[in-house]
Amino acid sequence: MIVTVGNTKGGVGKTTLSLNLALARALAGREVWLIDGDRQGTAQTAVSIRSESGVSPGLACATYPDGPTLRAQVQQQASKFDDIIIDAGGRDSTALRAALVLSDILLVPFAPRSYDVWALSDIAALVDEARSVRDGLKAFAVLNCADPSPSSTDNREAAEALADFPQFTYLNTPIVRRKSFANAGGQGLSVLEISPRDSKACDELNALVKVLF
Repeated sequence: MIVTVGNTKGGVGKTTLSLNLALARALAGREVWLIDGDRQGTAQTAVSIRSESGVSPGLACATYPDGPTLRAQVQQQASKFDDIIIDAGGRDSTALRAALVLSDILLVPFAPRSYDVWALSDIAALVDEARSVRDGLKAFAVLNCADPSPSSTDNREAAEALADFPQFTYLNTPIVRRKSFANAGGQGLSVLEISPRDSKACDELNALVKVLF
């Protein structure tokens, strides 16, 4: 399965989510390829830190910020992997557009902030464009960096605002803003691996993985 984690809005936690999804699948015994489609190369850096630390399982990772290169490499190598996770940069790029045409699933993380919700119109337009080229793209949206309070007004209003964008199916599996995600990512780990264990973060990640896969 090819999953792109993408949004034209930056700062919504795409790389952290991509890394955690890829590692969750690798820990489940899948052959996983993480593709960094951002020129900043943050996902690649995290995987390099993991590799240098000798953490198992290892994770294959490559950086392809150029759309034609990303498309060609995925088409050539997809059969080697069970799952491919593409971390697309936070802008309308050739890499993001190529990823959308290749993917089975687009996961759009968005934070419970007004300007994050407003920005969904841009990625919604790209979904329409991708679907005009290739049938079958499923597009899901999930609250990332959500407020920790179950009764958060911001969380509820952001989820409700998604109704204005029929391109997306809302996943009621929010990822809450937790320090453990940042701590794990800085070590090239998922929250499933970091110690001390954050059981709430693990439950949130596992719930999202279950829905997607």
